[in-house]
Formats: sequence, structure tokens, C-alpha cells
Amino acid sequence: MHIADGVLSLPVVVTTFGATAVAVGNSIKGIEEEDIPKISLMAGGFFAVSLINIPVGPSTIHPIFAGLMGVVLGKRAPLALFVGLLLQAILFQHGGLTTLGANTFMLAVPAIISHKIYHSMVGRSTFFKGTLAGGVAVPITILILISLLLLTDLRFTEGTFSTINILIIGHLPLIIIEALVTGSALKLIEQTKPELLPVREVKENVQNY
Repeated sequence: MHIADGVLSLPVVVTTFGATAVAVGNSIKGIEEEDIPKISLMAGGFFAVSLINIPVGPSTIHPIFAGLMGVVLGKRAPLALFVGLLLQAILFQHGGLTTLGANTFMLAVPAIISHKIYHSMVGRSTFFKGTLAGGVAVPITILILISLLLLTDLRFTEGTFSTINILIIGHLPLIIIEALVTGSALKLIEQTKPELLPVREVKENVQNY
């Protein structure tokens, strides 16, 4: 789901870089030393997993785990996503440097929304909340990707097998996969490394016991 260099128009590139700069700046604000290992761990996991990709038109299909990143990192997610995407662009030419802002924005928004969805549900199991947060993140990401492409060129919608249609159909299985993997991963984290979850989540579960 990375947009390559040269796909987006200059206004879209500039606007998304501006939005990403604000999001990353907010991520860095108030960061503490104990946050760094968790951010690094999640950025590394995202970097490795999202390198598995299938080219589709001007983008690619691959695991994104924006929901998992958002639930675990909260407001720090845009920083981890930016670092992971920057390294992928430099080391493997996966995505692009001119579209780095767009690619980060496209994943940071669903990450933050997933975080809020996850923590808005009180009394639900970690697996249920994680599955919902992970599943919702994928269509939000697709919606943003489509919006950026349409703002660049309406020809992306032309034809039965248009780029937009292929992207939508290609990502449908990913919604189910990411939902189940995110729910399972958060359940596993809760059982083995609860310190990786936000403090509020740990307190909620302790109170439930």
C-alpha cells in the first residue's frame, strides 16, 4: 500500500508532507526515554512485515498493521511509521521519498483512529477490541489512498479494471487477515508483555480481574 515516486501531483505531495510533519511533531512532543524501545520495536516490526508486497498499479498490497501500531503506540505511531517508511524508501526503494509524507499520512490516520476505537470499548475482551481496531484500519487506509489518487488524476477510476477497483478488491482479504492477526497479537502481548500496552489498558484489565 505504498505509493511510488511520481504518482501523486505536487499539491498532494506538499499537502501530505505538511500534515505528516504536524503528526510526527506531535508524536515527538513529550517523548520520554522509556518510550524509545517500544517505538523502535514496533517500527522494526512494521519495516519487516510491510516489505512483503504485491505490486498493484501505482501502489502495492501488503500487511500494514496500522491498527496494531495505533493501539500499542497511540500518539507515537506516526513517528514509528515515518521511520519505517523512510528506511524502506532509502534501503529498498519501497514507496518513495517524494511520497513519504503521503504514505505516512495514509497509515498514521487509521492508526490514531484505531487507538481511539480500541480504548473507547470498556469491558470487551482484548481480542475483540484488537480485531475490530485492526479490521477498521484497512478500509480507512484504502479510502485515504483512493482519495489521494483521485485528487491527483481522475483517470485512476477509468474502466472496469481501473486502478481504484483493483486496489479495493485486492485489499478485501487483507481486512479479515489484519483483523484476526491484530486481535491475536494484542491478546498475546497482554499475556506475555503487558508492559507494551498503554498504561490505561493494563489498569483496566487489572481492575476487571
